Amino acid sequence: MDDRIRELIASAREFERQAHALLAIHESSSKSRVVVLEETYRSLGALNLRQDDLMKQALRCAEAGLYRAAHVMAWAAFMDFLEEKYQSDGLVKLRAARTAWKGRNIEEMREYVNEYQLVDASQDLGLSTKNEVKALQGLLNKRNECAHPSNYYPQVNETLGYISEVLQRIKTLQPKTL
Repeated sequence: MDDRIRELIASAREFERQAHALLAIHESSSKSRVVVLEETYRSLGALNLRQDDLMKQALRCAEAGLYRAAHVMAWAAFMDFLEEKYQSDGLVKLRAARTAWKGRNIEEMREYVNEYQLVDASQDLGLSTKNEVKALQGLLNKRNECAHPSNYYPQVNETLGYISEVLQRIKTLQPKTL
């Protein structure tokens, strides 16, 4: 490839990057703002394939204006991440903290234990503080409003804020072990 063509391609990419950075501050430019959010997402590091796919779906939903669906997908990625944390020791500490919970594995446990209780258990296992649990329960409530019939119709700002907070909560939990 000719040096001039490479230079032109590099200039075009730099222009696109700068345009997204500039447009990201304007409320009506949700596509550019999602691009900025994707940069935050890439900084997260190791999500498993399912979590990665769920979070990418949330970002695609936000990009397409499907804001309620974006909330649901982002929360699904978070719950998969949290459940993976619980499984990291074979559910030993979770079973010790919640002796009455049924299920031989996390998949079976999902059938008997609601997400509110799973989030609540993170405090007893030392993964979250009381305030963090309250914030996570708030995110769950927002997800429920989006997943079930309600009068809540989030817009781009609420959706990008929600996804951003979910990503931040995952980032906070990543280094913690059971």
